[in-house]
Amino acid sequence: MAKMFRAFFFKSLFFFWYRFLFRQLKSLIGLRRNILSTQFKYQKFSSFLHQHHRSSELGDHTLVFDVENALLKSSSLFPYFMLVAFEAGGLIRAIVLVLLYPVACAADIVGQELGLKMMVMICFLGIKVDSFRVGRSVLPKFLLEDVGKDMFDVLKRSSGKKVGVTNMPRIMVESFLREYLEIDVVVGRELKVFCGYFVGLMEEKKSALHALEQVQEGKGCSDMIGITRFNKVVDHQLFSHCKEVYAVSEAEKRSWQRLSKDKYPKPLIFHDGRLALRPTLFDSIAILMWLPYALILAIIRISLALSLPYNFSTPLLVFTGIHLTTSEIPKMPPNNNNKTGTLYVCNHRTLLDPLYISFTLQRNLIAVTYSLSRMSEILAPIKTVRLTRNRDQDANMMKHLLAQGDLVVCPEGTTCREPYLLRFSPLFSEMCDDIAPVAVNSHVTMFHGTTAGGLKCLDPVFFLMNPSPVYTVNLLQHVQRSRCADVAEITEKEHKARFKVANHVQSQIGSALGFECTKLTRKDKYLILAGNEGVVMNRACGKS
Repeated sequence: MAKMFRAFFFKSLFFFWYRFLFRQLKSLIGLRRNILSTQFKYQKFSSFLHQHHRSSELGDHTLVFDVENALLKSSSLFPYFMLVAFEAGGLIRAIVLVLLYPVACAADIVGQELGLKMMVMICFLGIKVDSFRVGRSVLPKFLLEDVGKDMFDVLKRSSGKKVGVTNMPRIMVESFLREYLEIDVVVGRELKVFCGYFVGLMEEKKSALHALEQVQEGKGCSDMIGITRFNKVVDHQLFSHCKEVYAVSEAEKRSWQRLSKDKYPKPLIFHDGRLALRPTLFDSIAILMWLPYALILAIIRISLALSLPYNFSTPLLVFTGIHLTTSEIPKMPPNNNNKTGTLYVCNHRTLLDPLYISFTLQRNLIAVTYSLSRMSEILAPIKTVRLTRNRDQDANMMKHLLAQGDLVVCPEGTTCREPYLLRFSPLFSEMCDDIAPVAVNSHVTMFHGTTAGGLKCLDPVFFLMNPSPVYTVNLLQHVQRSRCADVAEITEKEHKARFKVANHVQSQIGSALGFECTKLTRKDKYLILAGNEGVVMNRACGKS
């Protein structure tokens, strides 16, 4: 009886292991045989570059490539999930991701994609679907900075359909691939949704036949060329339908150069998010360790700026790590109308632009802004006035403020982080004949002091939380309105003349900074980043 029981036990154990291990191994071997039976050429990526060095040789072949293993230089997905956790989920979620990332790495060894599923659960659980815009406003910048130049050149030479295959959630990479790299089809993982919220789970991978339905439009499988990583050939069954599959080795990826900004198919003008550096694991740990000290440092800097006069606060602020670079103040032309102050017109980098101009001139100014939170108005050490966006009311108000003293205005209406200038509103050109252009620029290393979808009242705080924020204020030669437009134009065609003056001031500031002038507006920025037209909410700590 004991022998029969022992035999039954071992037989059951054998079938158990056969079912859960040997069957998986058998299916893996069968899949590999199926791939080999398709008779594609499996070669190194370097040989692909050598064979298809001309665009005519690629022809109209459908190009299927692995996004994280063949397009991006770095194979680590942690920075992108960290951006989702921090920007969409908050500080606590980011800390949890950093703490559990070693566990996720170990889980990847134990189970297939288990680590990836853990990161998806941590980053997306409980996030509202309608409010998730990190994939369009934050991630494209960091993904573009990690694109390998060699692979991008291949995509650029291809005249056929381009298909991006990724194991990441499609919502994270689709905007980057379609809008900035002009990829036709994105095959990625879908996230499960319940009552308008992500539940942190991914749908199963789409079958090869389902993916082919997206890719194929009158083209046979023989027209498809696949590019993936050396040991990731069988990650997606779509590659088994390719005529040729080329593999990128880790050594080849290390030798790649990253794509420079001037080679981007579409210029990156707008992006959002608080993090200014690529949050790798060690950089993320450094940021989290710096945060308590950064908050204390920001409070000290704000207290110094609010409580002390310029002569005392400026050197103390420099001692705390703030770098302010100013140009020699140009000689102002004689003011024939002593009843009015000087109108300073500057580009808009952060909410602190008027304050730094005031520090440079060592005198109080009046700042007019298109959007400013109530909290920022209360804490501002200089007088601030919010514009109503009614042209006649704003014109009368600015003339009244000029009669009280010097005035500074940012005619762009919103901030821009990249080296571009948005269209200047021509309202300032009607205020007086003498205009003082000011070119300002800023540089941060950890946190951006601007936001389109976050809390505006925290913008100055985040900027001052940087270890050594840098501000450059360049006072330019004054512009005479009568020299930008003929007298006849001013009297007979005033509408065109004021635009001419605004464009002249914009080009002068752009030349001083080396920035490109555009015709984009505040509305364009907020439609891209926040999904609205930038309407200001009257809250103590509101968004705009």
